[in-house]
Amino acid sequence: MYTDFKTWAISALQSLIQDTFPKVKVNMLWDATEATLQMLMASWAVTTVFGIILGVVLYLTSPKQLLQNKIVYPMLSIFTNVLRSIPFLILIIYLLPYTKLLVNTSFGVKGAIIPLAIGAIPFFAKLVETSLREVNRGIIEAAVSMGTPMHKIIFSVLLREARPSIIAGATITGILLLSFTAMAGVVGAGGLGDLATRFGFHRNQPEITNFVIVIIIIIAQTIQLVGDTFMRRLTRK
Repeated sequence: MYTDFKTWAISALQSLIQDTFPKVKVNMLWDATEATLQMLMASWAVTTVFGIILGVVLYLTSPKQLLQNKIVYPMLSIFTNVLRSIPFLILIIYLLPYTKLLVNTSFGVKGAIIPLAIGAIPFFAKLVETSLREVNRGIIEAAVSMGTPMHKIIFSVLLREARPSIIAGATITGILLLSFTAMAGVVGAGGLGDLATRFGFHRNQPEITNFVIVIIIIIAQTIQLVGDTFMRRLTRK
């Protein structure tokens, strides 16, 4: 069903823009958009899971918190800060051989997911840590005084109370990952970044670059709209 819809949509869109933009091939834009969305959604899911885990550990082991640890917290904090400080283009190039060892390729959508996640997890983890610090200290102390198990404090108190802020952080991270996918395209990951580089820049076809920019803006605005909607609903609750 999707294949039939894709064929019909590409044909209809190509007919619509053919006279104005004869050099623009809708099938190329469609395939590049699909690749970008696959990279984005897969890396975003991995980043969300591991970013929350790392953020919770950072928060709990930080000074004056429930599991404060003078060794673990500084090590994790330095590790996340170092990764955040490395420009993503340099990071993805550095990780190429390691990515190939893990997933048997360092190119295409599959080869981009691990570098994308590694580049975004530290950023999101710090946002999660900041969100947890905003939770009312009195609620946490009340849960501890009632003998609430640690796992329930984490899931039923910390993460529950910080949900709106964490979703806001996840939204920011999603848009960051979208920009990362464009840079990943420069080193063989495919997607919209690759299309803009190979055709828009190297073959001097600015109309393709313009279409790529419009598509990326639409995706980013959609992410922001969905994130804001969920955040407002949870805030009201």
